[in-house]
Amino acid sequence: MHLMKFSHLIVLGISGLAAFTTAHAQPAAPLVTVNGVVIPNSRFETVMKGLTAQGQKDTPETRKAVRDDLIKQEVLTQEAIRKGLDKLPEVATQINITRQSVLIRALQADFIEKNKVTEKELRNEYEAVSASTLGDQEYNPRHILVSTEEDAKDIIARIKKGSKFGQIAKDKSIDDGSKNKGGELGWTSARSYAQPFAEALVKLKKGQITQQPVKTSFGWHIIRLDGIRPLKIPPFKEVKLKVQQRVLERKFAAYLEELRDEAKIE
Repeated sequence: MHLMKFSHLIVLGISGLAAFTTAHAQPAAPLVTVNGVVIPNSRFETVMKGLTAQGQKDTPETRKAVRDDLIKQEVLTQEAIRKGLDKLPEVATQINITRQSVLIRALQADFIEKNKVTEKELRNEYEAVSASTLGDQEYNPRHILVSTEEDAKDIIARIKKGSKFGQIAKDKSIDDGSKNKGGELGWTSARSYAQPFAEALVKLKKGQITQQPVKTSFGWHIIRLDGIRPLKIPPFKEVKLKVQQRVLERKFAAYLEELRDEAKIE
């Protein structure tokens, strides 16, 4: 679990809305029927599209496996319904949650389709973020994350006596995202971290560790600063898609607020 490091400021808050695409309605041509219930070919193609997007090759073997899985799923679904399991309150709740998730993704896709981001908007967003970070420093910290203050103090004492920071991180840190790298978090702005962590980080000089444990919602940290340099802003071309996602996310958030304001909530 890479607990601490958030996205760089230029990509902060990206939810990946632009990854959704609107599906156009197609006739529900049957792939196969199970006890008279049609499994539409569109369902098969949707599953295949998802698999290939994840790197799975579209082969006859893959298609056969997907077809078999869809049949198995339909057989099991029909049996669950026959037993009345879909009427159980907890099952009905889960079905409704899944239905909501699908509808929300469809709404997001529809919103993106109808709210194209212009090149000018992208440039303005990039320049605004770049200007807001002008003069910022970029830090290269390591940290050891533990569950208790007592453990953190013990680790600080061990480091002061000569124990290797990186080795202790591998042995003791509960941050799975950094422990195997000796606690290394990589170069980023201090703003990318939780406030107590950031405040402690900017007070350190290269090579120093925090003399007292730093508490955040994740646990207790011992921080070491390995380097500091002026913040580098990536070229527009490199982050264009992420800037687009950022703009779309903000627009969708505003749209959500409008819907919420119009809703009758009691």
